[in-house]
Amino acid sequence: MSLAEDLKSQVATIFKTSWDKRDGRVVPSPEDLQLGNDAVEFDRATVLYADLSGSTSLVDTHGWMFAAEIYKTYLHCAAKLVLSEGGSITSYDGDRIMGIFIGDMQSTRAVTCGLKLNYAVREIINPALKAQYASSSYTVSQVVGIDTSAIRAARTGVRGGNDIVWVGRAANYAAKLTELKLDERTWITDDVFKKVADRAKFGGANKDLMWKKYNWGQNNDYPIHGSTWRWSV
Repeated sequence: MSLAEDLKSQVATIFKTSWDKRDGRVVPSPEDLQLGNDAVEFDRATVLYADLSGSTSLVDTHGWMFAAEIYKTYLHCAAKLVLSEGGSITSYDGDRIMGIFIGDMQSTRAVTCGLKLNYAVREIINPALKAQYASSSYTVSQVVGIDTSAIRAARTGVRGGNDIVWVGRAANYAAKLTELKLDERTWITDDVFKKVADRAKFGGANKDLMWKKYNWGQNNDYPIHGSTWRWSV
């Protein structure tokens, strides 16, 4: 069978095969799913995307070792914080990480993670960077996007090279929120905001609202909330 014939056969099979579905209790690994039309469903999960800003310029204007150190320090902090808040790391994609939170207080834990990552970048990574490279003007910047919705996990790829694809609004919206170019470092949808506990909405001695509401012009003016606040680690 030629490669073209194989591709045609597999595509036709995927489209015509019925899906096997089951409710999710834990975030699955690829081995928990079949390569066929097999899916794990979550009535609601909260997705966090953390994205390093300006990585293309970083690679173009700095040596590869410096860029690699920035990638490594940022992704290390992001991964540790996702896990510390009870999330699961579902993928690393170059300069970004995706985490999924399920269960009780999932949106509050995801939002807390985002605010803590802003703290880690400003109070841990950048000071360490300046201490090591005093003559460098480079500053690490990043954006976190968070949304919550029903979501499904399916295994995609081929034998020997496959992973999980997450299908649902939360995965798409969380990723797109990281593209916003404003002062806020943590972005959440209105659905997330409505589910977040007060401790992640109000901060400081005066319990000020930590979030500013916007209409997301790139997405039919859907209401979102952005924050410049930090949550100490």
